[in-house]
Amino acid sequence: MSLMDIRSRNNVTVAGRPGGRPLVLAHGFGCDQNMWRLVAPALAEDFQVVMFDYVGSGRSDLSAWSEERYAALDGYARDVVEIVEELDLRDVTFVGHSVSAMTGVLAAAAAPERFAALAMICPSPRYLDDEDYRGGFSAEDIEELLESLEANHVSWSSAMAPVIMGNPERPELGRELTASFCATAPEVARTFARATFLADNREDLRTVKVPTLVLECTEDMIAPREVGAFVQATIPDSRLVTLEATGHCPQLSAPEATSAAIASFAREIR
Repeated sequence: MSLMDIRSRNNVTVAGRPGGRPLVLAHGFGCDQNMWRLVAPALAEDFQVVMFDYVGSGRSDLSAWSEERYAALDGYARDVVEIVEELDLRDVTFVGHSVSAMTGVLAAAAAPERFAALAMICPSPRYLDDEDYRGGFSAEDIEELLESLEANHVSWSSAMAPVIMGNPERPELGRELTASFCATAPEVARTFARATFLADNREDLRTVKVPTLVLECTEDMIAPREVGAFVQATIPDSRLVTLEATGHCPQLSAPEATSAAIASFAREIR
């Protein structure tokens, strides 16, 4: 696949400082690269900023989507690896929001020569509660969530997006996330949701060999603070920063604090 094919397939955009250390920003479930618009300009002052849409999201090439490839997070990690290889990026700081934090773990394991650091925004390696692990959801919760999405994607999006976003005093944020969820094709959303909410990447965290920043919010119904503590404790060279923000999307609700934390971390990487 040629460079232009990759750019078109994933709607790759590059901004910021030419020749600067690359930051690759990866959006979460039901979103696209537009979710970075409030943090990207600040990051672009010092870094080369690469943004993209996973196949099936945003302005990506939907014809490249297949359920077989994207039924598990490995397929999304392949998107990431192919992008950084075709752009010949090295010393990448990968910034992954939500489920993309685990995609970054998988991509860095697949192409370790390309990645220098990981920054995880509201990550969760497993959403389902386990014996000594609190992911935030019971098996019944996950089953109900997936069944509701599959039954009526639009209604599910309208109900869930404002809850995921949090910040009820700022309803425009919930409306934006609702619109983003609704814009995703139902088949794509169903497949991505199953890949997200049924995944268990806890053991993959132990394989991370690069410095890692874990960003959490003070309140987050999707990734409670116990999860942030677990991620930090499991990744050998990691630090946990709690943003003065609520909800699951601080790049929208607290963009200044989010961009400042990412930039400070990325500047330290050697």
